[in-house]
Amino acid sequence: MVNLFHDMMHRDIEVYVDDMIAKRLACDYVLDGDILYKRRKDQVLLRCVDAVEAKLILEEVHEGVCGTHANGFTMARQIMRFGYYWAIMEGDCINYTKKCHKCQIYGEKINIPPSPLHVMTSPWPFSMWGMDVIGPISPKASNGHRFIFVVIDYFTKWVEAASYANVTKSAMSRFLKKEIICRYGMPEKIISDNALNLNNKTIAEVCDQFKIKHHNSSPYRPKMNGAVEAANKNIKKIVGKMTETYRDWHEKLPFALLAYRTSVRTSTGATPFSLVYGMEAVLPIEVKILSLRILMEIRLDEAEWVQSRYDQLNLIGEKKLRAIRHQMYQKRMMRAYDKKV
Repeated sequence: MVNLFHDMMHRDIEVYVDDMIAKRLACDYVLDGDILYKRRKDQVLLRCVDAVEAKLILEEVHEGVCGTHANGFTMARQIMRFGYYWAIMEGDCINYTKKCHKCQIYGEKINIPPSPLHVMTSPWPFSMWGMDVIGPISPKASNGHRFIFVVIDYFTKWVEAASYANVTKSAMSRFLKKEIICRYGMPEKIISDNALNLNNKTIAEVCDQFKIKHHNSSPYRPKMNGAVEAANKNIKKIVGKMTETYRDWHEKLPFALLAYRTSVRTSTGATPFSLVYGMEAVLPIEVKILSLRILMEIRLDEAEWVQSRYDQLNLIGEKKLRAIRHQMYQKRMMRAYDKKV
């Protein structure tokens, strides 16, 4: 009789626990037709995917058209930002990066002592640009190009770049006029190192013509222009991991820029693309495996879509305010770090 009572109690406890788990899962998951969604803590819905779809997402996010070969933790957060979820996502991302051959070849080797930090802040988008040249690159590209000219906006971290066989002063002035001034308006300042191809009469004439202040980083402290140095490092790393024949890197450069622009930058807490355009870029994987936002837009009529776009543009100011707060936080971190250097 006692054993029967214990068995009944045990079964009741199991039923109770199963009922509690079912209720918890019902709160965490939403079923819409044939598609299951996971509800995040902030109530955002993430599309649940199966093992086959998860493998496709891992490949695309890590080494696809917009892949940056990010580490496992960053990959997991990128996938959630794109709107996907599966139960062992972070572990799968970490294991995937460990097996990536190019990630092992191009892994960072930090062998330099700590030095004081220098934070450059910009009051609004496209008011201050940093510029630098990567190269000469060996082996040179199949089209003969050996250099990459890189410019970065200090506020949004938006990057523009182009490859050249030789970095001439005329090519640099043409790039500034066509790719920066004609696209993003008149900057207040341009910052570069002391290289002759970035400091000459032609560049000075462009700056005088458009009333742009040209500043140089100290020849003894080239890392003062840290934002563009960091962008150079990231772009070199992404291009290196994307290349297949070592001479096609000039063809991979636009895709490396897209990957950089659609990755969250630590200094702003947002992607450069979202700070510039007010929305996230649609990536190839979101078309192959429809994400929630793509599914929602398909259902919208023209008037609703227009209103949704207006809402996105109206909220871009909040993102830019958060970017400014990140800049202030960086300055506080810089002061705290420099005390120990």
